[in-house]
Amino acid sequence: MKRLSAAAVPPARVYFTGGVSALLIGWRESTIDIDIKLVPEHDALFRALPELKEQLEMNIELASPDQFIPAIEGWEERSPLIGGNGRLSFHHYDFYSQALAKIERGHARDIDDVSAMIELGLVDPQRAVDYFREIEPRLFRYPAIDPASFRRAVESVLNTQ
Repeated sequence: MKRLSAAAVPPARVYFTGGVSALLIGWRESTIDIDIKLVPEHDALFRALPELKEQLEMNIELASPDQFIPAIEGWEERSPLIGGNGRLSFHHYDFYSQALAKIERGHARDIDDVSAMIELGLVDPQRAVDYFREIEPRLFRYPAIDPASFRRAVESVLNTQ
């Protein structure tokens, strides 16, 4: 976070998602990459990423739930602040968005992450179902998603918690 902040010219927010959130909160001990979303996007930050990847010997990807499922209204307000450094503030991307994107992807580790988010009180299963219902009418914009399969997965994962 310090190294990325050094490259920031205008203020921006960095949203961590996936393994970084899991690592920082403590339900996992490691991650294989760093998934981030930059708001707003600035060239200076993009230019800093290749060197940062090299220094950290880790893959850094521009990836967030809203690239895979429709954005949930209010996600920014529900994205907890981790801290600030210089001109950047660092946040966990909304856990409801993360959970639904992980359910849609459906890998075993993703489902374990959703279970951890629920156990830690970061996600309420019923509220997550409500958010799914909110985005369901917009799933047509994501042709890789089969809405019926996604709905079944959401109901299965969140109703068994």
